[in-house]
Amino acid sequence: MIRKRILSGMRPTGKLHLGNLHGALSNWIALQNQGDYDCFYFVADWHALTSDYANTAEIRTNTVEMVVDWLAAGLDPVKSTLFVQSSVKEHAELFLLLSMITPLAWLERNPTYKEMTEEITGRDLSTFGFLGYPVLQAADIIMYKAYGVPVGVDQLPHVELTREIARRFNFLYREIFPIPEPLLTEVPKLLGIDGRKMSKSYDNSIFMSDRGDVLKKKIAAMFTDPQRQRKSDPGRPELCNVYTFHGLYSKPETVTEIGPDCRSAAIGCTACKAKLAEAVAEGMRPIHERRDHYLSHPDEIRAIIEDGNVRAARIAVATLAEVREAMKISHEL
Repeated sequence: MIRKRILSGMRPTGKLHLGNLHGALSNWIALQNQGDYDCFYFVADWHALTSDYANTAEIRTNTVEMVVDWLAAGLDPVKSTLFVQSSVKEHAELFLLLSMITPLAWLERNPTYKEMTEEITGRDLSTFGFLGYPVLQAADIIMYKAYGVPVGVDQLPHVELTREIARRFNFLYREIFPIPEPLLTEVPKLLGIDGRKMSKSYDNSIFMSDRGDVLKKKIAAMFTDPQRQRKSDPGRPELCNVYTFHGLYSKPETVTEIGPDCRSAAIGCTACKAKLAEAVAEGMRPIHERRDHYLSHPDEIRAIIEDGNVRAARIAVATLAEVREAMKISHEL
């Protein structure tokens, strides 16, 4: 039986944080371990250029660091294909061909395009690459004839645009691409240290690599219930980011105790954070151990990436041959 394919990727724009771990990586690992899917996960280094084209010095380093985090979290290169986008050149050709048939209005109405142009300041995003990145994203997905794309609700417009582009290609030429389905995932709302969305750009992240005193200091600095000014003030754990983290890392009996204790002011925020720091350190210990292993074996990382690139390229070459034939474009005249 041929297993259905799943594809997803991440941009190598810096260290991965706990929001990345619980928002995406944990779901990738769960899909991989189900055994029902043929999973493809890629480093979207070309996508990193869409907004960071003027600062490319860290992309290679970030690529390796990100793959290390993937492996440390539990992605298995035997069960999943891990590869680097720019190493499979067919992505660029399919992007070019799809750009020829994608209406400009589809890209201009992309809500993420509008949001990012408003949120990201200090960078000129009025480029073709930034406007057209959803077409490259569509090429990434349909290249592998992916059945599904694991996403959060906020990424649904991206998948829908990919579906529209795939339908348009199938209508204009012939039916090559299946229409990918969004695989909605429950993403826990993990806020950063300052109470805003956890993001590298906000400098408020707890990174997967953080440990020891660095981890303790970051957790000690986390915002809690804004109405709880003193230890004797009753708290509202349902509004506290620290309590949310307890739900992910602490033992169930600890979570059961902390809720009522917080409401009755039986425990203060400092003690609550100290308990959390211990729980996070223990929960992340296996990940840190695997991370140390891979960092001390760089040849193993390179071999994993090279093998994944070969496996991905094998499929990409076959797909491009079908596309060229359907569009009546051939290297052989």
